[in-house]
Amino acid sequence: MADMTETSSPSDPGGLTEDSSTPVVTARRARTKPGLMGVLIALVGLVLVAAGIVGVAAVAWPLVFLVPVGALTFVFSWPGQYLVQPNEALVLILFGRYKGTVATPGWHLANPFTRMESRKISLRVHNFTTSVSKVNDAEGNPIEISAVVVWRVVDTAAAVFEVDDFEDFVHVQSETAIRHLGTQYPYDDFEGDRVSLRSDPDTVAATLHAEVQDRLDRAGVEVIETRLNHLAYATEIAEAMLRRQQAAAVVAARRTIVEGAVGMVEDALELLTQRSVVDLDEQAKASMVANLLVVLTSEQQTTPIVNTGSLP
Repeated sequence: MADMTETSSPSDPGGLTEDSSTPVVTARRARTKPGLMGVLIALVGLVLVAAGIVGVAAVAWPLVFLVPVGALTFVFSWPGQYLVQPNEALVLILFGRYKGTVATPGWHLANPFTRMESRKISLRVHNFTTSVSKVNDAEGNPIEISAVVVWRVVDTAAAVFEVDDFEDFVHVQSETAIRHLGTQYPYDDFEGDRVSLRSDPDTVAATLHAEVQDRLDRAGVEVIETRLNHLAYATEIAEAMLRRQQAAAVVAARRTIVEGAVGMVEDALELLTQRSVVDLDEQAKASMVANLLVVLTSEQQTTPIVNTGSLP
């Protein structure tokens, strides 16, 4: 079978690429034969052993040599057979040298000496939740943060040879990226002019995805999705920050009420002037504005006072 190569891409499970002169090991397709051929070779070995035994019984000594030949044929053909499941890859290693990756599902026959060192790698999609980390945000407030990371292996050779344990590498680097993310942004933005962890989840998720992917490229891992799943102030400041959030919400609500009330007063004065309902001097207008603002912005029900005299 010819030695075929493919270019690695996130959509190509197994990450089969052409050979490269760069020091980073990249995956390439391994040379294998159909597994049925291994069975046939093993059967030939058994036939040779049987023929040798018959030769010994018939005192046909030249046939005796068929016994070791058949035994060796069987022993060397049987261990070289591998079963590869869908979304699984087999990294073949022969005497410490990388010989290629088998990513095609099915029954394969390879060099039997690769049995001792070869490794199977799952190409399925994995996900995990990081532990809750306690860090200081961009404003120095202690917060608790964690995320969900969805990933898969796309370069089997890099996953095996570039890092010691690629699964542990994924977990550790993801934790590091999340801790770094927590220090880049404030938990909340009370002024409304900055990106914050709470108010801009999509922007934060995109930043986290880019950083985790950059850290895991070396291990041949593709990050499919990252997203925060836990975000809270640390317990020692949670109550104080809750009061701050409530105060900010009250101020924002008051501002909206005042802006609306001022607009309504302006409309009322403009309509009175346009329709000539009443002729008000500046002092009367000021009194009317003050009364309307009190009525419109008051939290409690107001009681009107009828002025039977002249306007002040």
